[in-house]
Amino acid sequence: MTMFDLAAVLLSVAAALAYLNFRTLRLPATIAMLLAGLTGAVGISIVDRIFPLIGLSARVAHLLDNVNFSALLMNGMLGYLLFAGSLTVDYQELKKSMTSVLTLATVGVLLSTAIVGIGSFYLFGLAGASVPFLFCLVFGALISPTDPVAVVALMHDLNVPKRLEINFTGESLLNDGVGVVVFTVLLAVATASAVSAPMVLGLFAREVVGGVALGVLGGWIVHLASESIDEPNIEVLLSVALVTGLVSAAAHLHVSGPLGCVVAGIFIGNKARHQAMQSETREALDRIWSFADHVMNAILFLLLGFQGAVFGFSSARHAVVIGAIVALVVIARLISVAIPLTVIRRFQSMPKGMIRMLTWGGLRGGISVALALSLPRFEGRQAVLDATYAVVIFTIIVQGLTIGRVIRHLTLEGSEFNAAS
Repeated sequence: MTMFDLAAVLLSVAAALAYLNFRTLRLPATIAMLLAGLTGAVGISIVDRIFPLIGLSARVAHLLDNVNFSALLMNGMLGYLLFAGSLTVDYQELKKSMTSVLTLATVGVLLSTAIVGIGSFYLFGLAGASVPFLFCLVFGALISPTDPVAVVALMHDLNVPKRLEINFTGESLLNDGVGVVVFTVLLAVATASAVSAPMVLGLFAREVVGGVALGVLGGWIVHLASESIDEPNIEVLLSVALVTGLVSAAAHLHVSGPLGCVVAGIFIGNKARHQAMQSETREALDRIWSFADHVMNAILFLLLGFQGAVFGFSSARHAVVIGAIVALVVIARLISVAIPLTVIRRFQSMPKGMIRMLTWGGLRGGISVALALSLPRFEGRQAVLDATYAVVIFTIIVQGLTIGRVIRHLTLEGSEFNAAS
C-alpha cells in the first residue's frame, strides 16, 4: 500500500465515520474518531485470536510503523493544528487571564512533571518495570501538558462561557509548547553523558525564546505581505506557507516549533486579521483553516485509536499499576492547578469551580503518544508507552465525555462565569 492509498483509506473512513456520528451519536468529533479507532483495534485483536495464522495485529503494527505516527504529528500535523487553534484566540480576552494562563503553562507543567516523575518511578517498580528515574521525569514531562488539539476541539463542541474557554484553550496551547521544551531538555539530560546547569538553562532558553521570536517574525512578515495586497487566495496561501516554513525553520534552528506556530497564529488571528485583511479574506481564512483543522483532527484521532493494536497489558498486576499511574496523573493535574490558582486568587478574582473544571478538563492526546513513541530504546520503554496510552484513553474518553456535565453543574452554582462570558 502506497502512502497515497493509505491517505485515501484514512480520509474515506474518517468521512464515513464523521457522517455516521453526526447522524446518530452526535459525540464530540475527536472522541467519536478515537472510539472508532479503538473499536477497530479491538476487532483486530479478536480476529487475531480466532485466526492467529493471519497475523493481523502484526500487519497493522507494521503499517503503523510505516505511517510513523510520531513523525507525522510532531513534524507535520502539529504545527497546522496549533496554528488553526490559536488563530481563533481573542488576544484581548486572553490578556485578562494571562497571569493564570502563563502560570499554569509553566509552573503547573513543571510541578506536574515532578509529581508524576517521582510517583511513577515507584509505581513502575511495583509492576516489575525498571524505568530509570530520569526517564520517569521524561514521562512526567510528556504526559503533563494538556493536549491543545483535544482541548480546543472539545471546547468548540461545548457551549462554554467565554472566560473559561480562554483559560482552557490558552493554557493548553501554551503549555504544549512548554511541555515539549521540558521534554526535550529532560530527554537530553537523560541521554547525555555529561550535563551542567548552564547547558540545561541554555537549551531551555533557546527553545522558548527562539520559538517565540520565530513566530513573531514569521507573523509580522505575513502581516506586511497581507497589507500590500487584497487577494484572499494568496493571503490564505501565505498563512499555509507561514506554518510550513516555521516548522521547517524551527527544526533546523533547534527552537520550539509548537511555540512558534502558536505565537504566529495569535499574531495573524488578531493583528493581521483586523489590520491587514478585508472581510472576504477573513472569511476565507476562517473557512480554510477550520476545514483543515477538522480533517487533520479526524485522521489524527482515528490513527490514535488504531495505535491500541500495538499496546496492551502483560498481566493483571501490570494493568492495576497502569491504572494507578492514570490516577496519579489526574491527582498531579489537580495539585498543579490548585496550588498556582490558589495563590493567584489572592490577587485576582476567579470564577467559582475553576480549579475543578481545569482539572477534569485536562485532556491528553496525540502529542503525548507521539512524544512517547519518539523515545529512544531504554529499559522500561514499553511500560512508559503503555502508561502514556492508558492516560490518553482515560482522559479523552472518560473526562472528555463528562466534562460538559461538570461544566454545566459548576456554572449553575454561581453567576461569575455567566457574567464573564
